Amino acid sequence: MPNMSLTKVPMPEQDPNIRNKNFEEVALGYTEEMAMEEATRCIHCKNKPCMSGCPVCVRIPEFIQKVAEGEFEEAYKIITSTNGLPAICGRVCPQENQCEGKCVRGIKEEPVSIGRLERFVADYHMAHSNDDVVKPESNGIKVAVIGAGPAGLTCAGDLAKLGYEVTIFEAFHKAGGVLVYGIPEFRLPKAIVQKEVDNLEKLGVKIETNMVIGRVLSIDEIMERGYKAVFIGSGAGLPSFMGIEGEALVGVYSANEYLTRANLMKAYLDDYDTPVIKSKNVAVVGGGNVAMDAARTALRLGAEKVYIVYRRGMEELPARKEEIHHAEEEGIIFKTLHNPVKLIGDENGRVCKMECIQMELGEPDASGRRRPIPIEGSNFEIDVDTVIMSIGTSPNPLLRTTTKGLEANKWGCLVVNEDTLETTRKNVYAGGDAVTGAATVILAMGAGKQAAESIHKAFSE
Repeated sequence: MPNMSLTKVPMPEQDPNIRNKNFEEVALGYTEEMAMEEATRCIHCKNKPCMSGCPVCVRIPEFIQKVAEGEFEEAYKIITSTNGLPAICGRVCPQENQCEGKCVRGIKEEPVSIGRLERFVADYHMAHSNDDVVKPESNGIKVAVIGAGPAGLTCAGDLAKLGYEVTIFEAFHKAGGVLVYGIPEFRLPKAIVQKEVDNLEKLGVKIETNMVIGRVLSIDEIMERGYKAVFIGSGAGLPSFMGIEGEALVGVYSANEYLTRANLMKAYLDDYDTPVIKSKNVAVVGGGNVAMDAARTALRLGAEKVYIVYRRGMEELPARKEEIHHAEEEGIIFKTLHNPVKLIGDENGRVCKMECIQMELGEPDASGRRRPIPIEGSNFEIDVDTVIMSIGTSPNPLLRTTTKGLEANKWGCLVVNEDTLETTRKNVYAGGDAVTGAATVILAMGAGKQAAESIHKAFSE
């Protein structure tokens, strides 16, 4: 009989007043007993609606059944038959909008905690398995992957398993993309990302770092080296700013820069000399997951007050509910229905105040969300010494401006065939944020998987 508890088995976590001062992982993970108990909440629907919400088509009811039976390694095999990065997905996927959002049990109660179970299975495997990855026999076909983020890693892994000789060209000095530069250690330990990268290398994938394609090499030069196909998974790393007065002041960061300094360049560790401003009062502009990451990072770096400044209300915040909840617990101050209009500097050219205006919600705009409208005469100032802009990103134009025949839309995103993900340049494929604009890790992985299937089809017929 299924376990008909109305609520999920709670996730053990660090105390908020302890974790907001360290970079250790917030969620501590299920025990075996907790995982098995939560797995018995699955009622194994005949039409498996949860699977329809998964971009990489994990066989969810099957792996959950194995967890309920205590067959954790079997569960891992089921997950990894379609998902090469389960420890990562279990931590950072927005399950509430995907698999768990389709769970029948979520209609009147809490859905089955699919993400927590996926994380448990992956962590269990890492802790207990000594299996060596077997390198497949080469088919002699070389494929280049640009970008070592979730889309690139997934595409490379799927192609390597099919025998392709894959080389990843990564602009940074370390593979992982947004998984290492964007998502903080307290949400996604970097040792987990490195483990996944190590497994790819065991499959035969070569990774060349410090390779800014479009500068060091062009796509044309890559093809001249004998690569039959190229997959572009270069993400959307170009930050957006508001265009308001004072954005050039010292102490104003994009969220990308701030998080890269803290995560990839380890500014939070004393034995690294990465420069980052030691802040007292921080304002983060934006309301998505990246804004939550930046705000919670600033708090851990020693800030006394950290504000989230967002022009809509709490209900409209686009970040995951779990991340908002964690931020509130840790002491982040939410100034919703507010919008910056000006940044003010001191005599040294450093930001010292943010002028904001109060907002109210009017009629829905083109996105379907109620449009924020400024309330005339409601301006006020906040004391700040650091401002972090987290209002979105777009693809870097470098690749499309250095490659003939590579078309992009008005937002700078590459144009692809929806069925194959081939770009307007033959044998050049693209997916993830480079095509969609900033989105989620799992959607990027789904694109990497789709592109690998298309490349294999093109070269195996």
